[in-house]
Amino acid sequence: MKIYLDGKFVDEADAKISVFDHGLLYGDGIFEGIRLYQGNVFRLEAHLERLWYSAKSILLNIPISRPEMAKAVCETCRQNGLRDGYIRLVVTRGVGDLGLSPWLCPKPSVIIIADKIALYPPEYYTTGLAIVTVPTRRVGPAALPPAIKSLNYLNNVLAKLEARQAGALEAIMLNEAGFVAECTGDNVFIVHKGRLFTPAAQQGALKGITRETIMEIAGSLGLPLEEHDLTRYDIWNADECFLTGTGAEVIAVVKLDGREVGTGKPGPITNRVLAEFHKRVLVEGTRI
Repeated sequence: MKIYLDGKFVDEADAKISVFDHGLLYGDGIFEGIRLYQGNVFRLEAHLERLWYSAKSILLNIPISRPEMAKAVCETCRQNGLRDGYIRLVVTRGVGDLGLSPWLCPKPSVIIIADKIALYPPEYYTTGLAIVTVPTRRVGPAALPPAIKSLNYLNNVLAKLEARQAGALEAIMLNEAGFVAECTGDNVFIVHKGRLFTPAAQQGALKGITRETIMEIAGSLGLPLEEHDLTRYDIWNADECFLTGTGAEVIAVVKLDGREVGTGKPGPITNRVLAEFHKRVLVEGTRI
């Protein structure tokens, strides 16, 4: 496998960063997860826009331009002979000292990895997920704006561990007010009486690229959609629930906290949305 590392393509075994990199020491950096479908980098420009927004938010100067980054992403896919896969784009603060001070890191690092991913076993896309709500709360926007896709995912990792301890593959995370924020790596949607609802980004949800796509799909299908405060009660009593994310794509939730959601099977609106999503990923984006 070839890894893009600061302007060069190197073998996987030689793709190394310094132990003094602040991305490693402090989670000081940003990233994007991007999908490649049959040679199409899905919504690459939207991902790069979000990356640049995240960089601006943490006062990180990305050392190459957006067009150069787009070319590097596509070339990384070509270097690895990929037509379908997952791209992890990382920008770290770079090498500094052992203190926190980011201004002592003169040069950020850019890393691009293109490989395969399977977030959930394939059978769950047919049967749906049984998930749980976990104690770990989503970091509040006053502490760290959820729109920043930073390298520090310890909050989500703790929630993922709690899900595993409960025998689940995914977890609902609440915010400090007790409203549903998101899952450990996915956004949440519910269907109630023909209407779609999803938590607002202000409640602790990442402004997901797949989330945005589903919101557009809902409009094209004539499905009313609203960003709304949701509690566990709303999911327990929803007609359908599904999760969205770059890695997860669109996957149904059929049980939360031991309560069956809807019929206990992926619902018709979830399936309609997924079918439309599968069409879009082949045409919306950048050909490698």
